Amino acid sequence: MAMFSLAIRARAKANPLLTRRALHFRNFCNGRFGLSTSESDPPDRPVAGTKFLESFKEEFEIGSRVISLETGKIARFANGAVVLGMEETKVLSTVAAAKGDADRDFLPLTVDYQEKQFAQGLIPNTFMRREGAPKERELLCGRLIDRPIRPLFPAGFYHEIQVMASVLSSDGKQDPDVLAANATSAALMLSDIPWGGPIGVVRMGRICGQFIVNPTMDELSLSDLNLVYACTRDKTLMIDVQAREITEKDLEAGLRLAHPEAVKYLEPQIRLAAKAGKQKKEYKLSMVSEQIFEKVRNLAEAPIDAVFTDPSYGKFERGEALEKIAQDVKSALEEECDEQSLKVLPKVVDTVRKKVVRKRIISEGFRLDGRHLDEVRPIYCEAGHLPILHGSALFNRGDTQVLCTVTLGAPQDAQRLDSLVGPPTKRFMLHYSFPPFCINEIGKRAGLNRREVGHGTLAEKALLAVLPPEDDFPYTVRINSEVMASDGSTSMATVCGGSMALMDAGIPLREHVAGVSVGLVTDVDPETGEITDYRILTDILGLEDHLGDMDFKIAGTRNGVTAIQLDIKPAGIPLDIICESLEPARKGRLQILDHMEQEISVPRNQDYRNSPRLVTLKFSNDAIRRFIGPLGALKRKVEEETGARISVGDGTITIAAKNQAVMEKVQDKVDFIVGREIVVGGIYKGIVMSIKEYGAFVEFNGGQQGLLHISELSHEPVSRVSDVVSVGQQISLMCIGQDVRGNIKLSRKATLPRPESETKSVVEGSAPVTKEKPNIWASPENMSKGEQLESTLEELVPSKMENTESNRSASLMPSVVIRSAAECDEEEKSAGLSKTSKSAPKPKGTLKKGSKQKKIQSSDNMPDLSLSIMLSESLSQMGGNKEFTSQDEGEANLSDQNDKETGGKTPVTPQKLKLGTKVTAKIYQIRARGLVLDLGGGIRGMYKFEPNGEREFTVGDELLVQCSSFTSKGIPVMSMVDEE
Repeated sequence: MAMFSLAIRARAKANPLLTRRALHFRNFCNGRFGLSTSESDPPDRPVAGTKFLESFKEEFEIGSRVISLETGKIARFANGAVVLGMEETKVLSTVAAAKGDADRDFLPLTVDYQEKQFAQGLIPNTFMRREGAPKERELLCGRLIDRPIRPLFPAGFYHEIQVMASVLSSDGKQDPDVLAANATSAALMLSDIPWGGPIGVVRMGRICGQFIVNPTMDELSLSDLNLVYACTRDKTLMIDVQAREITEKDLEAGLRLAHPEAVKYLEPQIRLAAKAGKQKKEYKLSMVSEQIFEKVRNLAEAPIDAVFTDPSYGKFERGEALEKIAQDVKSALEEECDEQSLKVLPKVVDTVRKKVVRKRIISEGFRLDGRHLDEVRPIYCEAGHLPILHGSALFNRGDTQVLCTVTLGAPQDAQRLDSLVGPPTKRFMLHYSFPPFCINEIGKRAGLNRREVGHGTLAEKALLAVLPPEDDFPYTVRINSEVMASDGSTSMATVCGGSMALMDAGIPLREHVAGVSVGLVTDVDPETGEITDYRILTDILGLEDHLGDMDFKIAGTRNGVTAIQLDIKPAGIPLDIICESLEPARKGRLQILDHMEQEISVPRNQDYRNSPRLVTLKFSNDAIRRFIGPLGALKRKVEEETGARISVGDGTITIAAKNQAVMEKVQDKVDFIVGREIVVGGIYKGIVMSIKEYGAFVEFNGGQQGLLHISELSHEPVSRVSDVVSVGQQISLMCIGQDVRGNIKLSRKATLPRPESETKSVVEGSAPVTKEKPNIWASPENMSKGEQLESTLEELVPSKMENTESNRSASLMPSVVIRSAAECDEEEKSAGLSKTSKSAPKPKGTLKKGSKQKKIQSSDNMPDLSLSIMLSESLSQMGGNKEFTSQDEGEANLSDQNDKETGGKTPVTPQKLKLGTKVTAKIYQIRARGLVLDLGGGIRGMYKFEPNGEREFTVGDELLVQCSSFTSKGIPVMSMVDEE
């Protein structure tokens, strides 16, 4: 043995290739693996383990893209396996059939589609670092494959079939779902499973009116149409559409263009099956003999026809009657001991029902509930069914009832998607739920349901087309659709209820969206299989869906279609019938839209307490870093304490709160942490840091400190600071100024209501200067007439500054009080206002004295006066320190009971103006809801128009009035005195 090894090594040095050939190692030749033999070996010598790995490939072009079908290289043990590739995206689809006989009455077809992260070179971002349960997209792609292939299995084939499609690699340019569907068709063609294929599946897009075959993901983002079309050579099998209000005419053009493009997939599959396909196996089919069918038909047809011709039956009453008929037939067969008929009884009875219903619809044109073929069931709509929610709606169509609710969230609440293609997040979600009680059954609720995911996605596509763009409406939106009762087309009811709920939530939809399901009943020639007669049904019942041939769901607005889903039961339907169904669906959709618009036609105004709030604040990056805190701890703490959602961007903080109260709470916390520009008169929240004898130091506005002097703690005298505040206490404060060194002075009493005794002292005694609250703008709709007139008068009455050193160094906001002309003259001198003219120009919007009388009405058309103009005018008109009487220039005439007796004239002073004091005043200005009266002595008051009272007034007229009350800021409110 050693001598033989040395000889081999010596020969290998001379010729290295001899080593592999001499030892019969594997060689690669023409893409096949195997064991090669040396030329010296006899040709008839058998070689153990000889096997060639032979692969077959077909290439063709569709929509300017090369597509390849390959089999034989991987997954060779599967019944059928095909790898379909388009550019760098490759999808593997395998098919397998269960062994043994099938003892059931349905086809257990399972389609699993999977996208693993290795296909795009990533490791899953999960705790286990591996893929988990199927995602929604994987379930939807599985349904997309299942729907066109299921009708092509032969009748009576009930063997278990499993299809597994997985993405091997993805370049992100093509959506792998259509590729997986075509690969599955090719795999079924290669297998020994009986199947009536092949099929072709193609995607169509449209950009600027031009249709595109097999568009890329970038092209789909610009397209107003996403159409997936599946067909055989001459019949349509499946349609799935998402569009942006495309018209029925354009949609029909897209369908007719998609059919010949999808047919191009058929010939390569046939050629590949001819090269590498298996011989179709003879599987046992569970067929019902003609004798058993006729026997059951004779027993059940007449009573079934009687039930179906009685429109008074409801869903469950009809079901109970049909169940009783089946039990009667079963009893009759048991008496005859017909075991074979009993085994297939449920299926035969269902077939008899189908024939009875179809015959009546085609021959008589009437349906189970007595409706005409194009008639929509009665509709009931109710928007705002649950007022406390952001949005809600209840939609009834016949016995089908759906409750839809809308919840608005922050942008970061958007769903994260881990799919290989498409956007990474989704801000609009519709979750459809079909609980067992809606059909009076018992069942378990566990995990994602393929049917629920499919129906919810269909409704989501339908509504997505009318949502406002993200820039205009940045909220994340979630719709929950809870089916309360089901009798056909709950997915289309979800579209209608979801549209109303969105408007109830105040979301500015462009149009209402409605959906309706269209059915089909055909009469087929049993010999040729061709359709001889058919009827199209609008708004089908659940039983009509079960016993019919088609469930054609179409949703859209008045302008066009937004979503379509077509499912059929026979092995294809001609495209002409599909296109003919678009018009009945449009008419039914318009009827439903009429009812929806009567209930709610425009988005509601969301100003109530439960409506969510979304605010974006701009800060410097340093301020945002302070708000986030170490490792985001501070931001998370604020979210936990308030329940709001906060997202941070470059220079922005976005806050989403469920209502206004939460929003105010969050903003206070943000202001406290980050800070804002300090404004004199602004109100802030701060925390007491330390207490001194003369006051307290308070931290507020993002770490700044100010002094709260003991005199500013309360309106009442305070002996000790600790009696009012304590260290760590959070209080509201007003900034009342800054000293020459920049120290901030704070006031607590400025934020507190003034005691009643102090308010009276302002009127009856001297007028102390107090701090005014900051101006808060309110809409005219939210202000009473008195408040609007009061706010106007507050602008008209001049203010007085304190003649103290502290007021010269601090910018204060004095309140409006009653003052004399002399006091206003002092302020004019201190402010440096010029009095060059005796009379100031008339402000805009006033009437000159002696002008034509004007009839006063309650309206808001009178323009507001500028504060600066009115202040300068009032100061100029006062002129000096002289006292005004009723005989001097026609100013106010103040009189009381003693004056009447003596006939004397009393000068006007603030001290003498009390409740009940009568005075003759002049009309100074006419406002929309009242008058501004000149009482004399530089004092002005207001008179509010009485409700529904109309009178003619002229500027300069004299009126006898009396003081009836004072406003919170000391402005007298006058009332008319009837002259006797």
